[in-house]
Amino acid sequence: MTAVATVAVSPLLTRLAAERATGALFRERGTLFLENGRVVHAESPATPGLDVLLTTGGGLTPERWTEAVNEAGARRQVARFLVDSGGLAGGELEICHLAAIFDAAFFALSPGSGPSRFRRGATHWIGSVRSVPAAAVERETCRRRELLDAVWPYPLLDTSPVVPRAAAPGQTVTARQRILLDLADGVRTPADLAWVLGRPAFHTLLDVRRLAAAGLVETPHAPAPAAAAEASLPDWMTQAQSPDVALLRRLRDALEASL
Repeated sequence: MTAVATVAVSPLLTRLAAERATGALFRERGTLFLENGRVVHAESPATPGLDVLLTTGGGLTPERWTEAVNEAGARRQVARFLVDSGGLAGGELEICHLAAIFDAAFFALSPGSGPSRFRRGATHWIGSVRSVPAAAVERETCRRRELLDAVWPYPLLDTSPVVPRAAAPGQTVTARQRILLDLADGVRTPADLAWVLGRPAFHTLLDVRRLAAAGLVETPHAPAPAAAAEASLPDWMTQAQSPDVALLRRLRDALEASL
């Protein structure tokens, strides 16, 4: 637990938090919006946005969301408009907003997500909802990475089509798992399923890994390394001058064919 708390996921984010900076931190897989060094919003193309969480997974109609964006987007007060107009309870908005922040941050702060850049003063049109300390976002990102690997350490599951498998005799499938499995058609990835279900993408990744651990979806594996080329064989095997070498070649070919 201590190790997780001390990991700096993004040195730039840590520095911006210490500076109490305001603006947008752009990374390859997402953007974090800061206000006085705290994370006030996050978005990623890998995750359903706040609009999807509210309209597909929540109780807001798409029409009310569109109205809020049209009426208050230019003033960057969409969140306030939703609550003040009675379209959404403040508590529901906060819960979905926090889910969107941690969900998008998990992908935006993923390892190897390219260089970062910061645009000072940039704000998001959603407006003020709730802020989260940058350190808390980093800790939660680390915790989520470890949780995925603890459940089933096969990262290819996160980006591959979800292929269901038949349950074993007597095996229990929960209602939540059944909904996901019914939508898994061997083409949709976990990200696709998250959008259809209106659920945070990380939660869908976790559900898929749990299903894989239970044998209810296929686990993709990295392809085996290609067979060594003829040129990489030792010299004594590439010189066809002895019947013993030819025999060794046939034995090698037979062994490779049986693997």
